[in-house]
Amino acid sequence: MLKTIATLALFAGAGAALSAQDNFFSHWEKRTTQTQSKQPSWAVPVMAPYPMLIQVFRADFTRQVTPTLTDTWNYGGSRGLNLIPGFNSEFDIYYPPYIQHNVKTAKDGFGDVGFLYKYRILSANEKNGNYMLSAQLTATIPTGSYSNGSTDASVSPTLLAGKGFGHFDVISCAGGTLPTGDTVKLGRTVAWNTTAQYHIHKYFWPEIEDNATFFYGGKNDGKMQNFLTPGIMISKFKFRPGDATSRPAIAFGGGEQIATSQLHTYNHNLVFTARLLF
Repeated sequence: MLKTIATLALFAGAGAALSAQDNFFSHWEKRTTQTQSKQPSWAVPVMAPYPMLIQVFRADFTRQVTPTLTDTWNYGGSRGLNLIPGFNSEFDIYYPPYIQHNVKTAKDGFGDVGFLYKYRILSANEKNGNYMLSAQLTATIPTGSYSNGSTDASVSPTLLAGKGFGHFDVISCAGGTLPTGDTVKLGRTVAWNTTAQYHIHKYFWPEIEDNATFFYGGKNDGKMQNFLTPGIMISKFKFRPGDATSRPAIAFGGGEQIATSQLHTYNHNLVFTARLLF
């Protein structure tokens, strides 16, 4: 009898724990949906930073052609897990990418770990103004193997904004990268990204991005490099399209980063991105 009572109590405790777990995830999903309903439903660009708050696991894969005409592959693209904990915020954890150089003079290995915090300052969905303004802070830790990461940690404050006009939208972001040490060697950079998107049919978001980087200090002091990136995002395919409240979905896209400035540390950078939204 006592054994039976103990078994029933064990099952009751397990059931209560599962119920609490289900309630936690249910409340999280509901809060995330409410947070995202207050912003435009634009697709996140192939490469550029973005002002939207998103919840996704993301992996990017790139192939860069170096000045010596060798291919450098980056598996992961310094992306990772993006979460919306509420409070108009997003928190990201970027796993270290694996970098393959395809030359004997450089060793393959993992890059740096990164983190991001974003706060959405202003937003209105397509029915109420179609705009966004956010600020974010990115930090990297020098965990890279061999020379596949930075020698010092860095922080990167960025301001991000966007405005939509019907099926067309423009996203622009400006920010700097500030190493925490050895600034004479590493220097500082200021980056300005602008992306124009057009929504075609239900899933297609062709885009063009302009990315300019200005160098202050370091070996490229006083110089600038610029890239144009035509691309397309295909987003999003819900796992249960008949359920309006269901969140899990996939999205993917690609593009090619083409140098338009005399200085360019690489060229013809092919990019593929795959995303699991939840």
